[in-house]
Amino acid sequence: MGGDGILGFGDVEQIKEATSGKRRWLKRRERWLVVLGVVLHAVYMLSIFDIYFKTPIIHGMDPVTPRFKAPAKRLVLLVADGLRADKFFEPDSDGNYRAPFLRSIIKEQGRWGVSHARPPTESRPGHVAIIAGFYEDPSAVTKGWKANPVEFDSVFNRSRHTFAFGSPDIVPIFCSALPHSTWNSYPHEFEDFATDASFLDEWSFDQFQSLLNSSNKDPKLKQLLLQDNLVIFLHLLGCDSNGHAHRPYSSIYLNNVKVVDRIAENVYNLVEDFFKDNQTAFIFTADHGMSDKGSHGDGHPSNTDTPLVVWGAGVKHPRPMSESNHSDCGFRFVDEHMHDTPTPIEWGLNDLERVDVNQADIAPLMSTLLGSPCPVNSVGNLPLGYINMTEADEVEAVLANTKQVLNQFLRKSKIKQSNSLNFKPFKPLAHYSSVLDQIEDLISVKDYDAAMRVAQNLKSLALEGLHYFQTYDWLMLMTVVTLGYIGWMVYLVLHVLQNYTSLPENMFRKEQAVHLRNYTGKVYLCGYLLIGVLCLLLFLEHSPPLYHAYTAMTVFLWTQIFSEYWFLKGLWRHLRRSKYDYIIKLLATCAVSIFILEFLVNSFTERKLYTWCFLVVGVVASVFLFKSIPWRSGIPIFVWVACWFLSVFTLMPAEIPDNNQLVIASGIMIIMIGIAARILDMHTERNKYWLCILSHDRQKHRFPMLFHLQALLVGLSSLMVSLSTSHRTQKQELLPAHQLINWSIAGFSMVLPLFSASGLLSRLTSIFLGFAPTFLLLSIGYEAVFYGALALVLMAWMLFENTLLYLSKVKMSSASMKNMEGKVILDNDDRCLQLFDVRIPLIFMVLFNVAFFGTGNFASIASFEISSVYRFITIFSPFLMAALLIFKLFIPFMLVICVFSAITKLIQIPRLGCYFLVILFSDVMTIHFFFLVRNTGSWMEIGNSISHFGIVSAQVVFVLLLFALTNIYTRDIQTRSVLPSSRKAL
Repeated sequence: MGGDGILGFGDVEQIKEATSGKRRWLKRRERWLVVLGVVLHAVYMLSIFDIYFKTPIIHGMDPVTPRFKAPAKRLVLLVADGLRADKFFEPDSDGNYRAPFLRSIIKEQGRWGVSHARPPTESRPGHVAIIAGFYEDPSAVTKGWKANPVEFDSVFNRSRHTFAFGSPDIVPIFCSALPHSTWNSYPHEFEDFATDASFLDEWSFDQFQSLLNSSNKDPKLKQLLLQDNLVIFLHLLGCDSNGHAHRPYSSIYLNNVKVVDRIAENVYNLVEDFFKDNQTAFIFTADHGMSDKGSHGDGHPSNTDTPLVVWGAGVKHPRPMSESNHSDCGFRFVDEHMHDTPTPIEWGLNDLERVDVNQADIAPLMSTLLGSPCPVNSVGNLPLGYINMTEADEVEAVLANTKQVLNQFLRKSKIKQSNSLNFKPFKPLAHYSSVLDQIEDLISVKDYDAAMRVAQNLKSLALEGLHYFQTYDWLMLMTVVTLGYIGWMVYLVLHVLQNYTSLPENMFRKEQAVHLRNYTGKVYLCGYLLIGVLCLLLFLEHSPPLYHAYTAMTVFLWTQIFSEYWFLKGLWRHLRRSKYDYIIKLLATCAVSIFILEFLVNSFTERKLYTWCFLVVGVVASVFLFKSIPWRSGIPIFVWVACWFLSVFTLMPAEIPDNNQLVIASGIMIIMIGIAARILDMHTERNKYWLCILSHDRQKHRFPMLFHLQALLVGLSSLMVSLSTSHRTQKQELLPAHQLINWSIAGFSMVLPLFSASGLLSRLTSIFLGFAPTFLLLSIGYEAVFYGALALVLMAWMLFENTLLYLSKVKMSSASMKNMEGKVILDNDDRCLQLFDVRIPLIFMVLFNVAFFGTGNFASIASFEISSVYRFITIFSPFLMAALLIFKLFIPFMLVICVFSAITKLIQIPRLGCYFLVILFSDVMTIHFFFLVRNTGSWMEIGNSISHFGIVSAQVVFVLLLFALTNIYTRDIQTRSVLPSSRKAL
């Protein structure tokens, strides 16, 4: 611990001459700094939606009319929602295949393969990929995706008429605003997970059958059905509902596979009998699969691999497997699967050619079969392995598909060029028109192979160009926002160094005061001019308003930094004069800090890391204490046991199981911890290792029976946990008397700590007991034990800091004692921050995050178990229930901050200075999470990446509010100083 300040010691006498006006100026500046931090983090938090979540949809392109005759007059699309490929193709336990009709189609009439879905494997994005040919805008995760957040083109739009029947969550998305459609969906109440949902599939078929039957009595409907370019869409939800409710290996789900196969057979027979022209193409597929747990959304093969069977007009017949008809080896599908993956032997289809596709490829396949233009936003590749066309028509189909993607690229290029002052085109497509002419020339001379190769290469380049313009502003935005965060952190460091350390500012202020004023004015002038110029350029480029905000805030922060040029110059000179060992200490501290912060970043996805953390910390801290103080003090053993006890909780499941006996036992444990702290406070007055944290004046115990009352309330809350839960379980209601008692205990107990003694240990024990009844009444399982375990570790932290304080006093010579006294130069007898004090905000952040992850994940729905509030309210009241759940989650945070505040008083360092260091460290994590935001993957993965970034960004407000709230309890805490005297100054 010694006497090394962050940058050494200044002239104490001159520092003590600072006026009260300086203090008022500092308070005003820090209020402004906090406001700036809140605004900055709010604005930069929005940047991820400009960088990562821009819609891929563009408007204003003309459809490309194909130059070939339609192979089919109509198309039937059957989508079995939630059907896994393996459960469809593999046989059952008796060796019989579950889809005999479609299997006969594969062997005798049509083509087959696996359709690879891209995460998020959900119903809406899956259907958008199949019917519209593009992958759902990831920003839909922020908008809700049952309603259509954007207007887009689809195969249905390009049809003459579309008939659709199925789920109310899917059919209306595509048909509700489509004038040339006839559709119907069943009520939401039909989707009952308690039943066999295969009747939903039968409902869709019955609707279609009724439609055809009605046409015999309705000439207009008959005429409509006999037109060409007709689409019939049946959405079969049964497998999805049964998979969720009963799991995909259940007999109900597997029987549903037989149901959809039977429906496919009935639809085929019905259509062929009705039209009698063999001009119908049929496509059977699924939007996503189903995991063994009965869920979907991620990129696991059970979710991304779906069956695809195509037959009818315009479709090739089965083709035997041979070495010459393999697909492109080495190319990966959107779900990261390789081409030419071997077909499982149990499927029994190894002898037939398998043509796998990306899910978005189905849209151009349907458009080609109907001879209609592809959806204008489609990015799918036409799978030629399915289409039975002449070589000339195949080339024309591929060319139409290529032109449609090229049109998207040209439209995006035109929009960006019209808005950019320094437009950078996509060079590989600079001469696209000559390539199109080359393709036309090759077609005219009937060199179809060469024309096909050039067309497919042109389409690949167009897709690359689309991605280029989709990410055109990424580098600029990420650079601006990253520089903004770095500027904010540098500015925080300068503020802490200038106002909370013993840096000798006077060494350069006297000689350069006049130059400083002149220089600062010039820097501000240049900074504001730069902001004006950049905002003008952005305005001329028609950039969104937030682009102006990102740029202005970043330039403003760096203007503030450069205005401190003389301070930075003096800081550099001081570091150059510092001793070599001090530079090593500084670099080591930075390295350890970054390591801890990276550890915290990784803990957001792997909470079990905290188990290893506390196992190691328990050993290291105990060994250090064993070597420093006698083991008979009990402190080393206590620290070890407390850390190891807390390490258990991050191994437990995030979904907290109900266990009322554990909650009741936790009440007893909390009382015992309180009694132990009380005994320690009253009977270890002569123990030099505990001295600073004990009550320093026995006469100030205004309410000597307060502890007994608080312990009684904890016991009473445990009793009410038992009574309220047992009665509600038996009678299915909460007695008004129980409800009144529970509310009274929770409210009264949290007021009592305000009347406790002001000694550090006394007050913290009272706070611990004061929040315990409320936490117990809101607990349903092991989180109640976690509350006690967290308190023990916080106590261990306090004892560790108190031991370090005592050791520093013992080791101090008379000369260094004078230096120590000289360092007490801030308000409230606080000393200046030292390099070693960085441990305080770092330990705080670890414990703060343990409170975050100790019983789950603050950002996870598992942490919001609604049964937690049933002892206070059972009638549905969303706002009150949400407030109770959030307050329950806040209690461990408040306990951590109370101890943090107490420790800053114990070792006499400025709490606000430590707060700024906490925000500094939080922003190191924020930058990391900024680069970890995902716009691909499951909704859960995308949502978690956004929430992790948002939660860490919001800590500037979150921690400040909790500081203000806990300050009510901790502001009058008093400690015994190790210093012989304390002297106030600036």
